[in-house]
Amino acid sequence: MIIALANAINIIFRAYTILIFARVILSWIRVDPYHPTWGPILRFIYQATEPIMQPVRNIIPSMGGLDFTPIIVLIGLDLLRGVIINILVGLA
Repeated sequence: MIIALANAINIIFRAYTILIFARVILSWIRVDPYHPTWGPILRFIYQATEPIMQPVRNIIPSMGGLDFTPIIVLIGLDLLRGVIINILVGLA
């Protein structure tokens, strides 16, 4: 049961990581936010990732036009995922 929970948490963290990578890629290309197909996808990605990205962005502003927020968030999420998974596996 605990291993299944650890696997579910791992999947959630990996899905969120994919959303952050998608946000980074979409920031490099020009996508119309009002496009009938891409608009809702773009809004979902930004709405899903902004609650984590904004607090980090407030602490660490962009330097020279480069936003290091996704890198910091990805490192933090990976560390948090590792801690949670290790705790759950230790309980099993």
